[in-house]
Amino acid sequence: MTDLNAQLTHQTPQSLIEELDKILDQERSALVRGELNQIQELLTRKEAIIARLNEIGSLERADLAQVQTKVSRNQELLNSAMEGIRSVATRMAELRRVKKGLDVYDRAGRKERYGTTMGQRLEKRS
Repeated sequence: MTDLNAQLTHQTPQSLIEELDKILDQERSALVRGELNQIQELLTRKEAIIARLNEIGSLERADLAQVQTKVSRNQELLNSAMEGIRSVATRMAELRRVKKGLDVYDRAGRKERYGTTMGQRLEKRS
């Protein structure tokens, strides 16, 4: 990280913005392709550039407008990816629960559990 900070110290504000723009495009591409393993490295680079830009007092709002749009777009993609991951985790938990047995209620309202003889198979969905 210190090597990255040292590299960023000597860049002009415009070159930092251009670098951030490239990183945001790479981040979007990784999110769209589902390559979430790349996100951490991109996040580290992005945070370093944003920190450096914050140190520069002479930036114009217009200079950052395009990257702000991309930041917002990527945040929406990241939120969607996280929602998908949560959905998969919920579905896996449901499958584990069903695998243990089925809970039903009889006419008197008493809960009964029926065990399953299901093996270690996963449900295949198209």
